Amino acid sequence: MTKFKHLLLAAALAAPATFTAATATAQVAGIAVADPEAAVANSKAWATARTQIQTTYKAQIDQANARRQAITTELQPLVAAYQKAAAAPGATEASLRTQAQAIQTREQSANAELQRLTAPASRAQAYALEQISAKLPDAVNAAVRAKNVSLLIRPNAALFAQPTADVTSAITAELDRLVPTVGITPPANWQPGQQGEAAPAAAPAAPAASNNRAPTGR
Repeated sequence: MTKFKHLLLAAALAAPATFTAATATAQVAGIAVADPEAAVANSKAWATARTQIQTTYKAQIDQANARRQAITTELQPLVAAYQKAAAAPGATEASLRTQAQAIQTREQSANAELQRLTAPASRAQAYALEQISAKLPDAVNAAVRAKNVSLLIRPNAALFAQPTADVTSAITAELDRLVPTVGITPPANWQPGQQGEAAPAAAPAAPAASNNRAPTGR
């Protein structure tokens, strides 16, 4: 649902600072790492919104979970039959195609059904996360200024980083200050992305697909 590749870079470049000995324990030569998705996901506003969404849309979420379990149970014998046929001597992609297509068609139908059931909760999640992530550049700027960071990179871009070089929690603290709460009811005409870069993906309100995957044959 989300991309932050420009936000963190822009924010880091917007607030270069002079490195001082007083901050050496937190950063090395003004370099720090941060995970913007984790900063948003760990915010108090998101924790509260997630709880509210789970309560508000409990009926839909429970229904989706029940349907997912039922669909998984329905697909299990079909997948087992396919696997048995695939292991039989002389099995070919052509001979297995009908079974594979039947499983894939049922999975696609199940995914569409579950997406419909979870759509209200998913929309509320996207709206809440977008409100928080809209404040992410400001939170990054405040954190790097406070920590005297002149270069901020993602953890996976660093070959090695001391734990003290990670300022993700500092960004989360700034988010908590800048956006303590968010709404979970989007306006009728709201569409994801209207407030800028979308927020990081979070745990879905309910699983959207069966875990059974049809093999593609030989």
